[in-house]
Amino acid sequence: MAEILNVQGLETQFRTREGTVHAVNGVSFSLKEGETLGIVGESGCGKSVTVMSMLRLIPSPPGKVVAGSAMYQGKDLLKATDEEIRHIRGSQISMVFQDPMTSFNPVLTIGRQVAEPLEIHSAVSRQQAYDRAAEMLAMVGIPNAKDRLNDYPHQFSGGMRQRVMIAMSLICTPQILIADEPTTALDVTIQAQIVDLVKRLRDELGMAIIWITHDLGIIAGLADRVAVMYGGFIIEHAPVKELYTNPTHPYTMGLLGSLPRLDVSGRKRLTSIEGIPPVLLEAPHFCPFAPRCKYAVDRCWNENPGDFNVGPDHTAACWVDTKTGRER
Repeated sequence: MAEILNVQGLETQFRTREGTVHAVNGVSFSLKEGETLGIVGESGCGKSVTVMSMLRLIPSPPGKVVAGSAMYQGKDLLKATDEEIRHIRGSQISMVFQDPMTSFNPVLTIGRQVAEPLEIHSAVSRQQAYDRAAEMLAMVGIPNAKDRLNDYPHQFSGGMRQRVMIAMSLICTPQILIADEPTTALDVTIQAQIVDLVKRLRDELGMAIIWITHDLGIIAGLADRVAVMYGGFIIEHAPVKELYTNPTHPYTMGLLGSLPRLDVSGRKRLTSIEGIPPVLLEAPHFCPFAPRCKYAVDRCWNENPGDFNVGPDHTAACWVDTKTGRER
């Protein structure tokens, strides 16, 4: 599969009264056609800021992308003109946001909002756009789709609104869909329905997906590769099966240890990660996980580790080999 997106050395900072927040610190990843990349990590680790920086959606001020590149089809999104990035957003790269309740305009009909991206990015009439909107609503499982075009967001349940948001994101048939924790506000049954829907649409439309979440359980059955973020860094990156069977970074091991397991006989006590997330007001000059890490050595406090190859297509940013306890 050909590479469709390549992000290198992305750094984003926010100016605040307390100081400069180093939200994203040299993040690099790639995405291939038809592939699903999961980005996981706890709240505040920089997952959403990473993709919003790439799409130039960071409010400035206070935010600013200070370094890096995001190459899409030979063009650096970070250096594109405002007109170029507006043409790409929505039509070629679409995003599903976390809260469907606040993502819609409450005074515009669902049909108007779903059809709008197609009207903006394609030379179609309003009626053609509305007909396509009805098709998309039916595709994502909205009953009586054509009759519901004139309904308003408050007339849909949370799960239905998220389906409508997916329909709006896909109406222009983008090459990349970015889903920013789209199932967080939904109950478990609806979560499973949304994940199954996205998998089906990915297979039918052939699009690539970046799925952002803090839920490793969702990623297990959805993603091809996983990037684990902590403190604004990608600290481990591997194919999904490799990550779950052979976690190498202490933070990834802690995350997986906190998940209930059905494939383990007998009682297994869930583990916890001691300490608190890092204060990102400090410039990153040492390993961000060192204050919470039981494997930390002196070097961890003096130098931030680079990515070490620990397996096939598997990298981890850790000075210590957690399998042997030896320093790399």
